[in-house]
Amino acid sequence: MLLTTVSLAQPSLSTLEVGSCPVKIGPGVISVCGYLVAPENRKKPSGRKVKVPFIFVRRPEMSATKNIALFTTGGPGYSTTANFDSIGERSGWLAYGGFIAFDQRGSKKSIPSLECPAVTEAIRYSYRTGLNRDSLVRLAVTQSRKEFTAKGIDLSSYTTIESAEDINDLRVLLNIDSLSLIGISYSGGLMMTVARNHPEAVRTLALGSPLPAFVHYEEHALANINQALENFFNYYDADSANTHPYGDLRSRFHTYFTSITGKRFPLNYYDPLKHDTIQLMYGKDELMDIVLDGLSAYGFKTLPQTMNDLIEGKHSPYVNRIIDGYFSADQSLSHGMRYSIYCSEQIAYSDPALINKQSALFPWLAGFAFNSPDKALCDCWKVKPEPASIKNPVYSTVPVLIAGGDIDPWCSPFYNRLIQRTFPNAHSLIFRKRGHIPGFSAGGVEYMDLFLKNPYQRINVKNNDVWSE
Repeated sequence: MLLTTVSLAQPSLSTLEVGSCPVKIGPGVISVCGYLVAPENRKKPSGRKVKVPFIFVRRPEMSATKNIALFTTGGPGYSTTANFDSIGERSGWLAYGGFIAFDQRGSKKSIPSLECPAVTEAIRYSYRTGLNRDSLVRLAVTQSRKEFTAKGIDLSSYTTIESAEDINDLRVLLNIDSLSLIGISYSGGLMMTVARNHPEAVRTLALGSPLPAFVHYEEHALANINQALENFFNYYDADSANTHPYGDLRSRFHTYFTSITGKRFPLNYYDPLKHDTIQLMYGKDELMDIVLDGLSAYGFKTLPQTMNDLIEGKHSPYVNRIIDGYFSADQSLSHGMRYSIYCSEQIAYSDPALINKQSALFPWLAGFAFNSPDKALCDCWKVKPEPASIKNPVYSTVPVLIAGGDIDPWCSPFYNRLIQRTFPNAHSLIFRKRGHIPGFSAGGVEYMDLFLKNPYQRINVKNNDVWSE
């Protein structure tokens, strides 16, 4: 890609490299694509640089400096721009003005990318050999860290605070007065960090199932999962059209998943990469992944039967799909980026005793590896904790639209309520029978439309599918 360097007057040493777009841009769309080139460590501005890709599009009648939305995806560890293959003039992303898709430093399309293929190989090897997965992954993480640091990469510079600075630098370089920031899951917390550190940069926030940086996620991850399951069981029990063919599903689920803690089961699995069949072992982690995948609007109607099948030992069709994810040739997660953020921002500030207390409260969830980074892995990755201020709530009067699903096992609506405490102009919508990242529409109502027409006016909800708080 032919690149040109654009350097404008700005308070940082970041620049833009502008070139051809990595996605198909339709007729009638004006585009600017390329990389933000920023210091890897802003405390060492003359040191290494990172390149973070962006795509900026608008229709000709839209302003190039006002009414611009910026979106970056969740994870952390996934690429935003990799999710786009084309943008046309009728794209929903252009419904409200210009639009920017922006990656986060360290993700797949950024330079450098903190991908760790050795981690993926270690997981596959553990399945093929039966050797301890955690031990193999930690060895791979140690080796990956060694390779990155040998190249001079500062793994402690791939953080929420630095990514927030990247977003503001991009805004300044593009001469945009302020942004409507769209974040989902992890990037919801990232967008709130932009609002804290650069309030002048933010016009509105739209957050789908946000994970605030200031919460102690590890200390209530199992509680979040349990609350989502409880809401699901309540819906199941209250469904008047349901004859409850699976009996007391809540009690049976609790009993069975408590009983399989530490147990292993065999599976004959066809490895699509090596074209052979192996016998591997799986356990509670894979079975819980199946259940949690079903906590969504799409899977909700089939989840009772899925749970019943698992309880009755009919695992194979479901487990095969989970294992397929590890043996897929297309691995989009940048493990190293995920480790740098979780280790520096969450695990560095979590209390192991409080994490462990959850297993006593919810024995059916005990032992479930709810997140790939843990304390032992972070001891191998060895990044510095982010400043303690990252754990302070964000106080802001910026208008916010928050969407949460009441059967979301990862980012509970509990987080929505915490955000509302210090964002007095926050509109919180809870979508019934929706899981993670429910979107902003229900029952034919586009809540984003209502929000952007008057961001400071409380949204009046008249819909059986959603309620406001």
